Amino acid sequence: MRRSLACATAAVLAAGAFAVPARAATPSTSLKVAYGYAWPDGKGHLRIVPKSATLVKDGGYLGYRLKSIAGAKEVRLDYTKATVGRVTVACDLKETEGQVALDAKGLGRTRCKPADLAASLGSGATPMRVEYQDGRAVRVNEILISNWPNSRTARGTIQRVDDRTVLFATGGKTYKLGYSYMMYFYRTTARCKDGWLAGRPVSADRNGLGTRACDAEDLTRALRSVRHPVLAKLRYSPETGGVDEVWEVYGDA
Repeated sequence: MRRSLACATAAVLAAGAFAVPARAATPSTSLKVAYGYAWPDGKGHLRIVPKSATLVKDGGYLGYRLKSIAGAKEVRLDYTKATVGRVTVACDLKETEGQVALDAKGLGRTRCKPADLAASLGSGATPMRVEYQDGRAVRVNEILISNWPNSRTARGTIQRVDDRTVLFATGGKTYKLGYSYMMYFYRTTARCKDGWLAGRPVSADRNGLGTRACDAEDLTRALRSVRHPVLAKLRYSPETGGVDEVWEVYGDA
């Protein structure tokens, strides 16, 4: 009897040793991590080009030094269900105002909602660390940058992507750029609300560059009136993917 019971028990254990749980049959997708400058890309979505990140101490704060990764592709993510950590001490602050909330890894630790992230993204390039899976951000933490890139100025052509994004072609390269919070648009036209190059260049300097100071909404409206790339001069940052100033140029591409 004891021998039969022992044999039966051994058989069960042997069967259990080779049994494979049903959930293990489908391999799980691991979380991916991206550091970089995030931009809004439609309601509840952001876009980010992954960069390499090194944590350093800068002025008493923990910050990250970001560098471009050759061949890195832009990622578009839904963040509506993500856990959000901001570097500000309160969720509704636009800037740190001299006080930061960072954990030991230099990640924003003020627990906020996706709606707070949307407001932050609306100001322009937002440095962050994103954990994501299957097109969805799981955890988003703002970070501080120790080497914020300087902007540069160049002429080229721009074309509208959406109401806050343009493609800028210059020097044989094309950059996808979002409007920064300090965006200015200098027009050659008589009014800010005119179409692109509408009328005589009454607000142009000797080089054909616009001099009438207008805003981001005026740029969006003007670009809607053309369907092909147009000449412009930009002050922009290819590292952050942002544009600060656009000059309308008298003369079309």
